[in-house]
Amino acid sequence: MAKQVRDVYGNALFEVALEENRVDGYLSEAQGIITAIDENPDLIQMMTHPQISEEEKASVLESIFRGRVSEEIYALLDMILRKGHFSDVKDVFSDFVDRVKEYRRIGVVYVSTPMELPAAQRSALEDKLLETTDYVTLEPHYDVDPALIGGMVIRIGDRVVDSSVRSKLDSLTHELMSIRL
Repeated sequence: MAKQVRDVYGNALFEVALEENRVDGYLSEAQGIITAIDENPDLIQMMTHPQISEEEKASVLESIFRGRVSEEIYALLDMILRKGHFSDVKDVFSDFVDRVKEYRRIGVVYVSTPMELPAAQRSALEDKLLETTDYVTLEPHYDVDPALIGGMVIRIGDRVVDSSVRSKLDSLTHELMSIRL
């Protein structure tokens, strides 16, 4: 259900942003809401608490967001609250941000390596990824995972390229275990 809520509201916001030519403004507001939720984890808990009335929740929502975000974004927040989906509000705005990045052909890339990559290798990797994808720019996220031993793992969307030594050793171990003597 959460995925459906995220998809429906995130897509609706994206469509409205395109129609009204307000993608940049809504994107900035969506990122601000995500940050506010990340910095105040108790907000979701309070806004979903069964013993707090809907009117009290609406009053808190208004005091936090009204006048700080556009009326359209505030109306969406209010609707999400009144429909009982506030636990999914961060996912809704994250979905919208993802849709904007996809629309603008910005690839979000996660790269795990066993040691820090030098800037020249990062640049070469990013250039190669841009050559082999439809993205015009990348938003790279690098992570050091010593357990990989060597190689790297690259994730872009739902695609994963795993050339790590750990993965190859796991595969070899699985093959050896399946041999019957």
